[in-house]
Amino acid sequence: MDMAVTVIKQHLIDPEICIRCNTCEAICPVQAITHDSRNYVVDAEKCNLCMDCVSPCPTGSIDNWRSVPRVRAYGIAEQFGWDELPAELTPEQLAEAGVGAEALAAPEPATAGSAASATPGAEAAFNSAQYNATLPPWSAAHAYTNLYGPKAAEKSVTATVVGNVRVTEVGKLAGHDYDTHHIVLDFGTMPFPVLEGQSIGVVPPGTDASGRAHHARQYSIASPRNGERPGYNNVSLTIKRVLEDHQGQPVRGVASNYMCDLKVGDTVQVIGPFGSTFLMPNHPKSHIVMICTGTGSAPMRAMTEWRRRLRQSGKFEGGKLMLFFGARTKEELPYFGPLQNLPKDFIDINFAFSRTPGQPKRYVQHAMAERAADLAALLADPNACFYVCGLKAMEEGVVATLRDIARGAGMDWDTVGAALKREGRLHLETY
Repeated sequence: MDMAVTVIKQHLIDPEICIRCNTCEAICPVQAITHDSRNYVVDAEKCNLCMDCVSPCPTGSIDNWRSVPRVRAYGIAEQFGWDELPAELTPEQLAEAGVGAEALAAPEPATAGSAASATPGAEAAFNSAQYNATLPPWSAAHAYTNLYGPKAAEKSVTATVVGNVRVTEVGKLAGHDYDTHHIVLDFGTMPFPVLEGQSIGVVPPGTDASGRAHHARQYSIASPRNGERPGYNNVSLTIKRVLEDHQGQPVRGVASNYMCDLKVGDTVQVIGPFGSTFLMPNHPKSHIVMICTGTGSAPMRAMTEWRRRLRQSGKFEGGKLMLFFGARTKEELPYFGPLQNLPKDFIDINFAFSRTPGQPKRYVQHAMAERAADLAALLADPNACFYVCGLKAMEEGVVATLRDIARGAGMDWDTVGAALKREGRLHLETY
């Protein structure tokens, strides 16, 4: 068939719905997804339609397709400029491009590439999609999602700030400011049901440098299902003020600085809630292993607090709670003080600090390796669920450590890893 009239099925991301959570880019096995300061986009030359990114997307923005002539495929630069998806080309427009009925009936993938097309004999690159569960644990509560939408035609909900406190100590580390806030939002009489592990989108006011309205930013909920204050219609967030990018260059995060500067009584536009997989188990004696860094502690705080409240009320025969929590120093670790006050027979806490003066660098996987015997028992227990949240860089090391622990205990990792994913027992949420 003449390449000039070949039709491809091009994968696209809806910029109106996307909440820029980075899940799709993190999970894509062929690095077909990338982003700039505004949009997440798909490179038609790399995408092989493997579908790994579709089910983990919390909003459905990833599940969009257009039939286009191969020579007119939408490029990355063009997608970066979109505020909305282009309409599907009409049969007349396709005909004008020389596309016949036969090509329309059988569009091809954008590329013949494959996630498995690595150099023969080479070890496959780490792909979180191979391990990350796309289903919640069987006993998780039902999650409500997308009650308030990001599209202009849909409505956000107004929340009122009822609390904003700093949860890291004042100071600097090697010239880096760190400033993390615990922010409580109240929804008044508007229904906003959430579960531990879900997230919301905050819509910053104003416009960007191009004069376009800011897109929503995603934040994990740090409070349990019955509210930061029990019985109230509120949620809490853990937000770090962004003052530099991942390369250490100065940058002022639009949403993080907006949120950290809010005063009690201010109002915020919120969309969501989002997420239906990163949910905690609820059956008696279920165990939870939480592995996080920095503000990745938000969903772990929510799960821990819900279990603590159940324990106080005598309504839950709890299993084990294990927490592996990493930061550069203890001063930079959110909630360090309150964590010290939790009963040792309630939660098993393991800290890892990578920049303590005079001490070797220690990451969460090092703390996990030290607890190999305990983690091996939990890997073999169908009632144990594992949650990983934090910077993308931690993901591969954590999974590799779980693999090594399993193998060290005589277990077949391929079998264990497949079971963790299939049964909704291993969840990776990194950024």
